[in-house]
Amino acid sequence: MKITKTIPAFKDYIWGGEKLKTEFGKKTDLSRVAESWELAAHKDGTSGFEGESFNLADLFSEHRELIGKKADVFERFPMIIKLIDAKDNLSVQVHPSDEYALANEGSYGKTEMWYVVEADEGAGLYVGFNRDVTEEEFRTLIAENRLQEVLNFIPVKPGEWFFIEAGTVHAIGKGVVIAEIQQNSNLTYRLYDYGRVGADGKPRELHVEKGVKVSKLTAYTPDKRTSCDYFDCESLALDGERSFTADEDSFVAIIVLDGAFTCDGNTYHRGDTVFVPAGYGAFTCDGKARVIVVRI
Repeated sequence: MKITKTIPAFKDYIWGGEKLKTEFGKKTDLSRVAESWELAAHKDGTSGFEGESFNLADLFSEHRELIGKKADVFERFPMIIKLIDAKDNLSVQVHPSDEYALANEGSYGKTEMWYVVEADEGAGLYVGFNRDVTEEEFRTLIAENRLQEVLNFIPVKPGEWFFIEAGTVHAIGKGVVIAEIQQNSNLTYRLYDYGRVGADGKPRELHVEKGVKVSKLTAYTPDKRTSCDYFDCESLALDGERSFTADEDSFVAIIVLDGAFTCDGNTYHRGDTVFVPAGYGAFTCDGKARVIVVRI
């Protein structure tokens, strides 16, 4: 398999904007693009490869060696890579752990990591609580639409990492574009949604009972990890030639956040995600770009 660009799956959630189309080159008939699933093999969205007839799910099931030896411990592709444009606030939500999700949902849980690509003046993220809360207080604040009082708001700027472990109450604030590298799960418990309604004109469903059960109720402690059991990430500034290696342990995915570079005779631009199969060996990227490099 050659080095190739991925073909994303797109989501047009109500809080999404147009930046992924206008600034990041995403081509879709959707009027808004909330999320671009750059590398995904999930029932809710699977990415493909430019110039290839197979998708990532096919590759994982039929040619696991191109994903890498580290994938052998997983029953499915271990991660999802997304670009997310929050034109409006995302709902306040929480993801369960593997233990809870497998026991109650027949699914894996979700730990994720955010890299801030763009942020409007004053924009930020809600991550955890600004103080300890009790379960009773948590329920009361949700019922009285006062949950924001105890959420930990963090003003952000491009280049910052945030590790969001399962059980951490969180929300992406409006005016932020992030790259999200997450566990392969789409399981979300929505706790608060600003009174919004969905496409059917009705308030979107909340999952208070489950959400309260899985949430960490202690004050947030900053977590700047860039790796876990499912993924390993680093952000890099390319300026000229730089060599990489895709060994037999893992594929390499390169997300282009700004600029452009040439690799294996092709040029990749802002918004592209480049997939290098495991076992490909040494390769060189030449250009000026800000990128995130992801492996298992």
